[in-house]
Amino acid sequence: MWFKEWFASGTAQMMWEGTLDTLFMTLLSTVFGYLLGLPMGIALAVTDRDGIRPNAAVYKVLDVIANIVRSIPFLILLILLMPLTRLLVGKSYGTAATVVPLTVAAAPFIGRMIESSLKEVDHGVVEAAQSMGVSTMNIIVRVLLVEARTSILVGVTIALGTILGYSAMAGIVGGGGLGDIAMRYGYYRYESDIMLAAVILLVVLVQIFQTIGMKMSAKLDRRKR
Repeated sequence: MWFKEWFASGTAQMMWEGTLDTLFMTLLSTVFGYLLGLPMGIALAVTDRDGIRPNAAVYKVLDVIANIVRSIPFLILLILLMPLTRLLVGKSYGTAATVVPLTVAAAPFIGRMIESSLKEVDHGVVEAAQSMGVSTMNIIVRVLLVEARTSILVGVTIALGTILGYSAMAGIVGGGGLGDIAMRYGYYRYESDIMLAAVILLVVLVQIFQTIGMKMSAKLDRRKR
């Protein structure tokens, strides 16, 4: 049977390690992406002309940065950031190195989603908090983020799927994970079974992220209670 040949050749072990590498890159990049993107998104929402602390200069700078980074295709960004990646990680290839461009690509994307989620909050709730003299920081933490938590969690699900797709593209330049396996074996060596297996595993991972994220967001959505 073909699966016995897989185990005998070590292909199954390789696919398992590739899956773990992909999860490592995706989850770590998502965490770092939110560490950068969450403050950016909050600042964009707060300093917008309809925000609680309008500041055209700050908003414009963040808006331009987000638009520039998001407009660069990930593969080009991956190459452009190779010097920075070498500086931070010591090399420009492999799973750890790929986290750097993944984080840079994810941060403005996440920032835009956070901005959108916070702008969905009923302005009347914000005005009520302001009328009671609540500080800007408390409004952000206790009103905006709390009220937008369902939308933010949906955004996390979308971000995970997007970053997972980016990690697969990084395989073209030896980024590691399932994308790298698909390129090395499925594309360069014409081993279509390995290519198909890598694609299936990527689809399964996306579905797992999607299912978990949607269930968690449904539990947090007070409108459905």
